[in-house]
Amino acid sequence: MRGKHPPMASYHCTVRVGGKGKAAVHAAYLAREGPYQGRHRYEDLEATAHGNMPAWAAHNPAHLWQAADEHERANGATYREIEVALPRELGPAQRRALVEAFVAEELGARHAYQWAIHTPPAALERGAQPHAHIMYSERTRDDYERDPAQYFRRYHAAAPQQGGCRKDSAGTADRLAATRQRWAEIQNQHLARHGHAARVDHRSLQARGLDRQPERHLGPSRVQGLSPHEVVALLARRAAEGELERACQQVSLLDRSGNLATAQAVWTERQRLERLTSRELAQEMARLRPRAIRELVEDDPAVRHAAQETRTLEAQVRAAQVRAAHAVHEAQRWREDHPLRATAHDAGAFQSAYLVDRARVQEDARQEQARVAPHLAAAEHREQLARRAAAARLTDEHRPVQEKLTELEEIQQAKVSQDRAAEGQRRVELARTEAAETFRLLALKRQLGMHGFHDQSPPWQATPPALRQLVDQFNRQSAAVQAALLARLRDDPQVRAQMADLLQQRSRALGRGRSR
Repeated sequence: MRGKHPPMASYHCTVRVGGKGKAAVHAAYLAREGPYQGRHRYEDLEATAHGNMPAWAAHNPAHLWQAADEHERANGATYREIEVALPRELGPAQRRALVEAFVAEELGARHAYQWAIHTPPAALERGAQPHAHIMYSERTRDDYERDPAQYFRRYHAAAPQQGGCRKDSAGTADRLAATRQRWAEIQNQHLARHGHAARVDHRSLQARGLDRQPERHLGPSRVQGLSPHEVVALLARRAAEGELERACQQVSLLDRSGNLATAQAVWTERQRLERLTSRELAQEMARLRPRAIRELVEDDPAVRHAAQETRTLEAQVRAAQVRAAHAVHEAQRWREDHPLRATAHDAGAFQSAYLVDRARVQEDARQEQARVAPHLAAAEHREQLARRAAAARLTDEHRPVQEKLTELEEIQQAKVSQDRAAEGQRRVELARTEAAETFRLLALKRQLGMHGFHDQSPPWQATPPALRQLVDQFNRQSAAVQAALLARLRDDPQVRAQMADLLQQRSRALGRGRSR
């Protein structure tokens, strides 16, 4: 029997914009409010949240979208929406964490947003079809408070506080491609974090080496019109395409050239890198990172030669310009010193050899500029070509290094995320056990009669009576009972909070005693 392949997670990420008058209705659709509330068709809301709202919409995001419909310009977009498919492999809490991580990465603190997770039943296959709508304002937040009308006015670059929030449409193909790639990367990180082998790929079918047309979305109404034979055929096609995609992924892992030794070396190097710490990865990247391409272009011999030729010709043009300007200045001074002779020279009654000589110098300089100008233009063109050729060659030479750096950055980011998650878990565990451990140490010191824990000692007298009573009662119990009491102190939030309050009272009382 053939081994079972890991399941394939579906990828879907589209971006659309909404025009004036559509924002409030669409926000209600996302949150299943207003006309979408209490209807069986829309009972699929799994989670919803909002953030980065202005003060006047902080408690009700509908106020923002209503203001956008009212005050945004007639042909302006009132919102931008990212719709993504969520992996079925993840549970509700994990899906929410995935959406929140993507929103933090994609929008940060820049845009007011509202998102919702819907889990309608799949039209063709069994199970739910979880997906998320992330709706956000294209207006970017800054440090100025604005009322609803001003929020959507035209941005005033010279005095931002007088205009509206700046718009960031993110409507270019590059921005869309970057968004799609970020969604794939974050989704794969969360799938790996929760132990799932499935991965998604944001690239097109052609870029992944899959020779097939993308499947047309049918929707519930069209699915209902399919015959049983058509449904079976469609599901079989999907299964076959999934097998093909898994095979292509395996080929890429084994190196498409078929060189297993190279693939093994790549795998070994990947394993080595993943064992490095974040600091070691940063050192590795610093060692590998080359100088900037623009700096290396300046050091290229062909570029330096072309630049020197350009500078030489530029110097000749400047020298001719200086000679001409100097001759004009000298002629002007002579005219000021000899006004009558200058008038006679201009009238043709007298010819000044000095003015004639200055005019000749000007003409020679002009001819020199005219002679050098074509050579200078040609030299500048050759310099541009040399720079482009050097930049293209250096970029191509550095591509393996840049790919290596990209790989290291991905590994480092994953490690930083893991370290942060581990640190957060450690802090949570510390907060859970801190009160129990502190209480256990107090009881142990009391039982051993250590300094400050005798009946009449000031530190013990400063301890709240309720805490002293608990410590003495604890010490009278058996080891098994003590372990059970400590376990309850760790696991029961209410008991833990009461103990933390008593310990804080003791710390404050001891602090007052030391200050006196």
